[in-house]
Amino acid sequence: MAFWSLSSSLPLLGLLSLLLSHQTSLITTTNVRLAILQKPIDQPEVANGPGGSNFSVFREAPAFRNGETCGSLATDRIHVAMTLDANYLRGTMAALLSILQHSTCPENVTFHFLWVRHEHEVFSSIKSTFPYLSFKVYIFDVHRVRGLISKSIRQALDQPLNYARIYLANLIPDEVKRVIYLDSDLVMVDDIAKLWKVDLGDKVLAAPEYCHANFTTYFTETFWSDPYMPRTFEQRKPCYFNTGVMVMDVDKWRQGNYTKRVEDWMIVQKQKRIYQLGSMPPFLLVWAGNIMPIDHRWNQHGLGGDNIEGKCRSLHPGPISLLHWSGKGKPWLRLDSRKPCSVDHLWAPYDLYRSSRHSFEE
Repeated sequence: MAFWSLSSSLPLLGLLSLLLSHQTSLITTTNVRLAILQKPIDQPEVANGPGGSNFSVFREAPAFRNGETCGSLATDRIHVAMTLDANYLRGTMAALLSILQHSTCPENVTFHFLWVRHEHEVFSSIKSTFPYLSFKVYIFDVHRVRGLISKSIRQALDQPLNYARIYLANLIPDEVKRVIYLDSDLVMVDDIAKLWKVDLGDKVLAAPEYCHANFTTYFTETFWSDPYMPRTFEQRKPCYFNTGVMVMDVDKWRQGNYTKRVEDWMIVQKQKRIYQLGSMPPFLLVWAGNIMPIDHRWNQHGLGGDNIEGKCRSLHPGPISLLHWSGKGKPWLRLDSRKPCSVDHLWAPYDLYRSSRHSFEE
């Protein structure tokens, strides 16, 4: 299975020019290899949504076939969980396309979508854009978390749906034992089966972790000056990890009642203001230094810049399997404003929005 390998010696602008001039073909240089992993099945474009009354704002994605030996057993299935939000739907569509396009067995991937209410236009868009998609949707009761949310440095981080991942194990069916949780502001450029097969050992979570990050900045002076709270990190190295890309053993999560453990820290936050961000810090308080670390290629994060201004950032050196626009800046907004960052052109080929001039030509 091919993947992207970007070395620090390749100028980013050179990569972008290659992408823009060869979007639908194989690109190979000494430092870059991008393969279109599937052959799309020719099919007519669906102009109307269900019932033929609403013109979809998204183009229909091609169906992909690649693997010759894809199984049909329940054990062959890969379960992916994401949230559904009208404000981020364009990002979700791009993420779905990238996952299916680069998967050896896209027909084996089942998506579990969490949303706060049934939105007909969102549901119709998913159905018409990906008519062959295997997916289920679940209502996340915002009342469960609304009283636990504290104001953070970005309003988007305060939305109840941002906390749905905490309750994922309680929402999806009991027969689902493992799930990959993904944010909507990313694209995958490698086979998701590789991520699915990572060895969790005895851990609840697996994710790329960063032990050289300045961990103190994620919590306030109130936290660090408390005589008891910092002791939560005793006998474990406090390493940062991003909660937008996680492999979760939901069985172990349920058995360990980890939802309540995260909620307990959110209650402390309401009382004492021990961090500034949204749902990530309570995850760090429970799991930092106690997850299964996986290769950094699975979360090239921070492409959306910081949480205040969303300034442009460049790629980190090393191979890449997943590009993640965490931070304030989202690629579709910056592209539409005609003030994109260089990395945003790596997201553009997966954009299915009809009026986009920067997406794949049909």
